[in-house]
Amino acid sequence: MLRSELGLAGNDFDATAVKKYETAREEMDEHCPLTEKGKSALRIMDLDSRNAALQSELYNLTPTSLLARDRDPKSWLPQKPRYSLHSHRNAINCIAFHPKHSSIASGSDDFTIKIWDWELGELEMTLKRHTRAVRGLDYGCPPGAVGDLLASCSSDLTIKLWNPGDGYKNIRTLQGHDHIVSAVRFIPNGSLLASASKDMDIRLWNVTNGHCVKTIQGYTGWVRDVYPSPDGKFLLSTGDDMTVRLWDISAKPENMLTLSGHENFNECCAIAPSTSYHYLALLSGLPKLPFTGSTAEFFATGSRDKSIKLWDARGTCLMTLVGHDNWVRAIVFHPGGRYLFSASDDNTIRCWDLSHGGKCAKTLKDAHRGFITCLRWAPGYLKDPPTDVASAAMRQILDGANACGGNSSNVQIRCVIATGSVDQKLQIFTG
Repeated sequence: MLRSELGLAGNDFDATAVKKYETAREEMDEHCPLTEKGKSALRIMDLDSRNAALQSELYNLTPTSLLARDRDPKSWLPQKPRYSLHSHRNAINCIAFHPKHSSIASGSDDFTIKIWDWELGELEMTLKRHTRAVRGLDYGCPPGAVGDLLASCSSDLTIKLWNPGDGYKNIRTLQGHDHIVSAVRFIPNGSLLASASKDMDIRLWNVTNGHCVKTIQGYTGWVRDVYPSPDGKFLLSTGDDMTVRLWDISAKPENMLTLSGHENFNECCAIAPSTSYHYLALLSGLPKLPFTGSTAEFFATGSRDKSIKLWDARGTCLMTLVGHDNWVRAIVFHPGGRYLFSASDDNTIRCWDLSHGGKCAKTLKDAHRGFITCLRWAPGYLKDPPTDVASAAMRQILDGANACGGNSSNVQIRCVIATGSVDQKLQIFTG
């Protein structure tokens, strides 16, 4: 009202003007009396000054708390994709992050593997040795190998090993499966690679010499996915017979657990990291999780029945997460332990909050313009890199174990996830 009476605009007094008229007021108070209009103008300046101070305080405090929260990797959730990468000529079936560098590989129905720089959003190269669709990818760091390796599997019944340190040269081709090979995973802390196939077998391969050292049988349908424990002692598997099976592969492979409950083919599985144990123990009704030393205490499965099930190693289905409107194609636990992410043929990514009874905390709608086929989280990085040669050698071993799925207090969570789709696009989400 005072502004209206004095004919003053709302933006007449910025911080510089306020300071100027505060000085003028002091001089006026000393040398001359003020009129009522002058006093009114000074009251406006006082109010503007106080308002500016409050706005400054609010600006300085609120963003700080928000940024602190957003910077906390344990609570990070994806927003919009940073990059949408397109070069494949058919559906993307699988993706895998390099354990150390900013590279990500994608495999497609166009028979190719493409290597991208996810930090720059650029295509680096295309690998063309498969003769059918590429169905699975994984990076590994087996001891005794030439360095980090990329494994790929295909509908052409083969598994190929590539050397990133030598321009992704194809150094070995593994043959033995009788049907489509749908998934490959390096086993941490060893030289083994696990593969799953439509021939209903799981095979363990020695990547040093290319020999198949174990064949695990027992399934009555396509084995679609496998997932190793961080210490390499256990292997989780699932597929078209709608069961999830936990295997002890530390010696002779032994089926420790076979669980069923889904009402359609199972597409994917994942072992929970130890950071999730606290939340999952509460879901299981245990006030405190009894320490067993197992690295496969809890796990999850995603199915064509549109649901996700959480299980424990005692054979209990802890919870069924319902919300997707189509097949659940991929799942991954947040490294911080609180969330489980899922990707579906309903074109969405969902974030399930394990600290709130599995409630869906966030849904990224229309993340792709087609079915989302794969989802991966980037491996962490070392917070305190070693400085001497001996420590570096030991740290390299520990770092490799973490990159393959292990946990370490010295490993910083990297807030980067990626998804692939039948829309032929690779989406990169970063924090």
